[in-house]
Amino acid sequence: MENEKRYLIVGLGNAEQQYAGTRHNYGFEVANAVAKAFKAEFKSDRLAYVARASFKGRELVILMPTTYMNLSGKAVKHWLAAENVSVDHCLVIYDDIDLPLGIFKLKPKGGGGTHNGIGNIIETLGRTDIPRMRCGIGKDYAQGYQVDYVLSRFSSEELKLVEPCIERAVSAVKSFVTVGMQMTMNQFNTKEAAIAKKLEDATNSQESDS
Repeated sequence: MENEKRYLIVGLGNAEQQYAGTRHNYGFEVANAVAKAFKAEFKSDRLAYVARASFKGRELVILMPTTYMNLSGKAVKHWLAAENVSVDHCLVIYDDIDLPLGIFKLKPKGGGGTHNGIGNIIETLGRTDIPRMRCGIGKDYAQGYQVDYVLSRFSSEELKLVEPCIERAVSAVKSFVTVGMQMTMNQFNTKEAAIAKKLEDATNSQESDS
């Protein structure tokens, strides 16, 4: 029987050291920040690094799969079963080139797009109704250089947008486990859209001045 008080928070990334801090490891960065907020420590376990925390009567199992990104579904499937967590209590967090840098967007379901991690989770679980948080990394790369871009690290200027975004993402995770996906989307997606508009206006203003 599924545990109604237990939630699986999954940050996607590549566990090898050379990928630390890259755009493609955004999910790991958010998962780390969530664990840090609860003073929870990650331990190496089956197919993943796992941290455990409690919040307002809920149990959080925070996961960073140690499979390669394109095999993330294997870890998620195992831990959903091992912890008796329902899919609607699972939040998958990952980088997204189709969103501007510095914002995130919550969705209750959908396809995998160009992201191999969420794509593999959808394929492995055989369903698309998996709550997710897409963290924007933008697409500031020349044609044919997407792989190089997602595996590169944020610049110090970009981190000025990324770090506060991660803080807001942690707040959204806390909301997800307390009031659910719909109310969390209603609250945070509206705020993030306003931030995106402000960032776009600032960029347009800079371009017109130059």
